[in-house]
Amino acid sequence: AAAPRTAELRSHPTAPATPSTETFTLTPSRTATLTSLIALVIAVLVFDLDAGLTAITLAVILSTAWPEDSRKATGQIAWPTVLLICGVLTYVGVLDEMGTITWAGEGVGSIGIPLLAAVLLCYIGALVSAFASSVGIMGALIPLAVPFLEQGEIGAIGMVAALAVSATVVDVSPFSTNGALVLAAAPDVDRERFFRQLMVYGGIVVAVVPAAAWLVMVVPGWG
Repeated sequence: AAAPRTAELRSHPTAPATPSTETFTLTPSRTATLTSLIALVIAVLVFDLDAGLTAITLAVILSTAWPEDSRKATGQIAWPTVLLICGVLTYVGVLDEMGTITWAGEGVGSIGIPLLAAVLLCYIGALVSAFASSVGIMGALIPLAVPFLEQGEIGAIGMVAALAVSATVVDVSPFSTNGALVLAAAPDVDRERFFRQLMVYGGIVVAVVPAAAWLVMVVPGWG
């Protein structure tokens, strides 16, 4: 009786099990979280409130209302990445408050060779932006380029465009805000390996892109 049963099983193989997919449902906690994110954006952009304090306040409210969900979410946060970025941003903020970035930019601007000063400013923008806010670095470096832009040897449009490109393409760095968010939100990956890959790629971008942007946008004299 076993042989016919075995033959029957071979002639009718069991169908492979299909992986179950989790359906996304908009629960009250998720709805409140999305609403809080919108409220955070409005509070910062419209009412000019402090982003950190507002975010912590909203997080406390959500944690109080849904403690179980908040406990699970806290365990999924990439705390090493958060601490790393907080430390780097604090260090760069101290350098900015001390005037180090402005001092470096003014030193480059006083070289007397506009093209050389332009490429060095692009490298300063890329290097600092890899560890800080791109918009903030652009706001600090563009005014420093005004003195040698007034000489007329370098086009203003090309210089501003080169600074913008140099300061923004390095956001893939794991030390920058955007790169850290990508690293923290990457699912099912080896974070240490992914961190090294982002760091190597970011280093290549910092080394190559400013020179390329300078060569394409500044040297031809656009604007």
